[in-house]
Amino acid sequence: MQNITKATEAQDEEQGKTGFKREITLFDAIMIVTGGMIGSGIFIVTADISRTVVSPGYMLLVWLISGFLTMVGAISYGELSSMFPKVGGQYVYLKEAYNKMVAFLYGWTLFLVIQTGVIAAVGVAFARFTGVLIPWFSEDNVLMRLGGLEFTSVQLLTIVSIIFLTYVNSNGVKSGKLIQNIFGSTKLIALFGLIIFGLLFGVNDAAVAANFSDFWGPSGSASPVPTGTVLVSALGMAMVGALFSADSWNNIGFSGDEIVNPKRTIVLSMVIGSAIVMGIYMLINLVYLLVLPMHGSPDAATVVGQGISFASNDRVAAAAAEVIGGYEATVAVAILIMISTFSCNNGAILSGARVYYAIAKDGLFFERMGRLNKNGVPAAALWLQCVWACLLCLTGTFGDLLDYVVFAIMLFYILTIIGIFVLRKKRPDLPRPYKAYGYPVLPALYVLLSSAICIILLIYKPVYTWPGLIIVALGIPVYYLFGNRFRKHKS
Repeated sequence: MQNITKATEAQDEEQGKTGFKREITLFDAIMIVTGGMIGSGIFIVTADISRTVVSPGYMLLVWLISGFLTMVGAISYGELSSMFPKVGGQYVYLKEAYNKMVAFLYGWTLFLVIQTGVIAAVGVAFARFTGVLIPWFSEDNVLMRLGGLEFTSVQLLTIVSIIFLTYVNSNGVKSGKLIQNIFGSTKLIALFGLIIFGLLFGVNDAAVAANFSDFWGPSGSASPVPTGTVLVSALGMAMVGALFSADSWNNIGFSGDEIVNPKRTIVLSMVIGSAIVMGIYMLINLVYLLVLPMHGSPDAATVVGQGISFASNDRVAAAAAEVIGGYEATVAVAILIMISTFSCNNGAILSGARVYYAIAKDGLFFERMGRLNKNGVPAAALWLQCVWACLLCLTGTFGDLLDYVVFAIMLFYILTIIGIFVLRKKRPDLPRPYKAYGYPVLPALYVLLSSAICIILLIYKPVYTWPGLIIVALGIPVYYLFGNRFRKHKS
């Protein structure tokens, strides 16, 4: 880290060229990382993971491997972010390591469904949990029907929240980071509170006996614990939910030109933020196992009887809260998830538009997307992102699209990490203020493990992998459609 603690390298000059305002400090960046990573996944996906791997030990192992991959990814990306601390982040890294077409395919997929699909999905989660406090917000409350489409009060609140956060971020990065700091820090405090209350007051002796007496066994499940290649495949499939819950740790790189001392801040915020989040995830899952038996019955009348695997609507956190503190604790968790999803969406909205800006500056997107407003933010890109996310929300298909692109997301992560090796060979003399820790072993291990997960998904979940590849491939003709503008653009 010593090489990246130097002064900001003519930041004032760079700022004058780009028009962006350097207002994101290290604390702000950490809040963007943690706020973007923690959405609604950690409160839900453990149920599906438990059904897949059966054993409490393997359930925690899935989260441990996810944490390892996330941390290795963060410390590896640090090398790229210190080399290219520019707006666009991963788009820029892929462009420098490969070419503009590879980078465009990432940006295309990000806009079409990854970022906008996340915004829509997280917005819906916010609206659904608002319904716990205000029952009017319900998917059963249909406000309008048009053909086969229904417009519900949940969709209304989702769209209003996305528009509001887009408006806040269009007023400048200072406004966006203020929202992130307030809600992000509140979320972290609340999560630590949930962990402490769970450890102090929620330990259920029956759950402890069921889950820890045979830690690597089926723990009361009617299904046997998978073994051999079946176990490896089960772990790979279970990783999808955990990795997706830990995603967005790299989004801070999208805002490179807005970050104070980016060559130091980006890598530190990714590493610190990822460590905080993955530590919280491990502790929360431990609380789940101390409070609820891993397996139960879907027909049971109580949350303890249902267990983690059959928690109502997979809402494991709500079930655990009910055991810890009854109805009041369930309401508190609903409020926590509202805060969490609101903060997550703010970070996603803030970050995503910077990639579309970078694509437009390369002549591969609408020229207007490459302009900044008087507040120094890409407002046109923000509002286009808003419109598309709202349309995805209206169609109700974003959930399926997200399932389809998890595979594509992982492919782009693998390509980016391989880019470290490519750039070491192609541009060995390029300054590297920070070098990937553990190179080449840790980055290579990341590539191998992630590739193994992708192969498992290709074999066992083709319905969720091939559509993702098709979405990426559709970007190729779109890229060449903008080809004339690309060739005229001066690099």
